[in-house]
Amino acid sequence: MKLFVGLDVSSFDIKVCFLNGEGDKLSAFTVENDLPGAIELKDNILQIVQGKSVSELRIGLESTSVYSFHPSMFLHNDKAIQSIGGQVFVMNPRQIANFKKSYNDMDKTDEIDAFVIADYMRFGRLPMSIVKEEQYVALQQLTRARYQIVRQITQEKQRFLQYLSYKCNTFTEDVSSSVFGKAMMDLFLEKYSLEELSQMPLEDLADYLRVKGKNRFPDAKEVAKSIQKAARSSYRLDRVVEDSIDSILGTSITLIRTFEKQIKELDKSIKRIMKGVPQVLQSIPGVGPVFTAGIIAEIGQIERFDSEEKIAKYAGLYWSKHQSGRFTADVTSLSRNGNQYLRYYLVEAANSVRRQIPEYGDYYAKKYREVPKHQHKRALVLTARKFVRLVDALLRKNQIYTPGRGVPYEA
Repeated sequence: MKLFVGLDVSSFDIKVCFLNGEGDKLSAFTVENDLPGAIELKDNILQIVQGKSVSELRIGLESTSVYSFHPSMFLHNDKAIQSIGGQVFVMNPRQIANFKKSYNDMDKTDEIDAFVIADYMRFGRLPMSIVKEEQYVALQQLTRARYQIVRQITQEKQRFLQYLSYKCNTFTEDVSSSVFGKAMMDLFLEKYSLEELSQMPLEDLADYLRVKGKNRFPDAKEVAKSIQKAARSSYRLDRVVEDSIDSILGTSITLIRTFEKQIKELDKSIKRIMKGVPQVLQSIPGVGPVFTAGIIAEIGQIERFDSEEKIAKYAGLYWSKHQSGRFTADVTSLSRNGNQYLRYYLVEAANSVRRQIPEYGDYYAKKYREVPKHQHKRALVLTARKFVRLVDALLRKNQIYTPGRGVPYEA
């Protein structure tokens, strides 16, 4: 017997549809999205297969954040479901929506959605993600939270630069140092006016930068000169406006530093878990425990994927073909589908690896020179695509990285 169970999950209930191998509806019902409801669902599954030889049991539901997490983990870990070979799959809602377009005469209801999910499971040709083990789930929560905070830092830094251009419109052009270094941030917190900065004795400003920067500036005096140059050449604001901008900049600095502190705390938690999860990916120069955790938390067991192409597609590191008749487009855009978290950690890891391994540095440089614009972004994504092949090879063979034994890749 083949049984396909479609679950449409909401915050308060689960719509259920059972289909057999021929696509016939065996049962449809609703349970609460809580522990008693999950037990009732499990009992219904066991009852319908009782006394029958089960050749395939697939349980599928869409990835709907916290709503789908508990029922998927409950069914995945249930011993009775495991004993009859049951597998739980979590799927991208977009894939289900696209699949549903083939049912033109269907309305949008939760009961119908459960049927479509079950039918999608029955065909089984499209990419699906098996529920991961607990260690991967724990890492996934941490690495995904880290990803979201990184995005918040990026957004806050963009906002900071916007307001900095009000206070000192030539700062980013004239100053020969990072705006977001500790010394610079402390300087902005002092709320000096442009006049005060431009008239401050050069040696005093240089000494301030040396102390706050812990002597990390190669030439603090030159940086001080560039700051004063920017202060003198920028437009002047009314005092009340400048004070308001200073307050916003101070708030923004506090937020950025808070986010950075949270990143450090998450990194500590990730590294603590990774000590108990030996991983061959950490043997790759430039790939530490955090990037490794971000990658394996999304990939899970490598056996879930038939090939490295499937991993790349799952991460959205592929380019859609554009062809019509005899015309084939030379330039196509990167897919916007895929797992954004896996894509992020693969790209970040590849960016680090290219600085450590000459093979990847040369490949990046080659791709960078091929186009006149968006060079870094394009070259980095292509390097990440090449990196996927190495990740797949090491995980599948469970072997550490050996210099000089790269994985061939042409693109």
